[in-house]
Amino acid sequence: MCERDAIRLVNAVNDGGFSRLIKIVGRGEQIQKVADEVAPLLSGAPGNSVLIFGKTGTGKSLVAKHVMARLQAEGRRHDTAIGTAYVNCSQTPSTPRVIRNIGQVLSSTGDTVAFPNRGISTDEYYERLWRLIDAQFDGVVVTLDEVDMLKDDNPLMVLSRAGESGSVDVPISIIAISNKINYREQMNQRTKSSFGHREFVFDPYDAEQLREILENRRDAFQEGVLEEGVIPRVAALAAKEHGDARKGVEVLKYLGQYAEQNNESTITEDNIEQVRQIAEAERLHDLLSGFPQHTKYVVIAIAHLTKNNPNADWFRTTQIIDGYRGYCDREGYDPLSPDRVRELLDEVAFLEITEKETQHSGKGKGTYNQHRLLWKPDVVEHIDT
Repeated sequence: MCERDAIRLVNAVNDGGFSRLIKIVGRGEQIQKVADEVAPLLSGAPGNSVLIFGKTGTGKSLVAKHVMARLQAEGRRHDTAIGTAYVNCSQTPSTPRVIRNIGQVLSSTGDTVAFPNRGISTDEYYERLWRLIDAQFDGVVVTLDEVDMLKDDNPLMVLSRAGESGSVDVPISIIAISNKINYREQMNQRTKSSFGHREFVFDPYDAEQLREILENRRDAFQEGVLEEGVIPRVAALAAKEHGDARKGVEVLKYLGQYAEQNNESTITEDNIEQVRQIAEAERLHDLLSGFPQHTKYVVIAIAHLTKNNPNADWFRTTQIIDGYRGYCDREGYDPLSPDRVRELLDEVAFLEITEKETQHSGKGKGTYNQHRLLWKPDVVEHIDT
């Protein structure tokens, strides 16, 4: 029964309908694997949960949303009520907000189960969620994107054990998505035990896949504006550096803006490098938005060290603090304390702007931390301080 459901869902995922609206390039195998795991829900049987790893821009969220949409559509065709909910944990990192958002997404107009933004406890959110699921659905899939941003993994543990604990009579599958390949090691033992799942790694896109993705965006430009070599060149550069489809699409967007701002009638390969740096700088700025201004100063200090020391990649914390203080002096800012700079260094490492490692000086000499910049120094210099 489960095998037939899997075939039925995979066929649905790859048929017309949704696929005509959104063409997913280079992820057919991944779509099928994820669909195989959740397909048993179509017959009311428990599906598996899935943990998807991969760098930013490798189609993880797109695949999860695609499979959920087709699962829900296939359920409607067979009078099976499938509920789906997508939550980005970077925006809702606390357990109450995650459960509240799942409930709000699953609720439809007129449902008697309400999920107010505040005023009730986490336990009450869970109780209302169980009531809603039992009353409305035959199966539920919840996607928790950027799951590593959760303050704790309680939602994973409770949702995955809901059927076993008797909280609900309806099977729930979880699709958890993380950019961090070692996320499973961060789970507590109880969550690891209860969150039975399959793990899939999404590799970066190659040049041909990126070219096809970008070709699908060509119609955003008037005919003849993009020279023929532009898209293959952007795709090749993106594949070489990161394999991130999102970044490649961003470069195309900025190429269009550049041409418009400079009254250019055509976009050539010569425009690409300058625009790539602008796009990367804006993306870096977006990553740093919401953090203290001095976080940018710390990143700039590392960029200056990297640019002025071409034979070195790693720099000790003390070197960065000295460089940060020098930057503050030149720009007329009061520097933060060394301890606060260390905290900022941890924050930018978490954002994957830098990488941090601990080195041992030798027996009886202690340890020290060193850091390296994961972005080009020229890109950092473009960020607005």
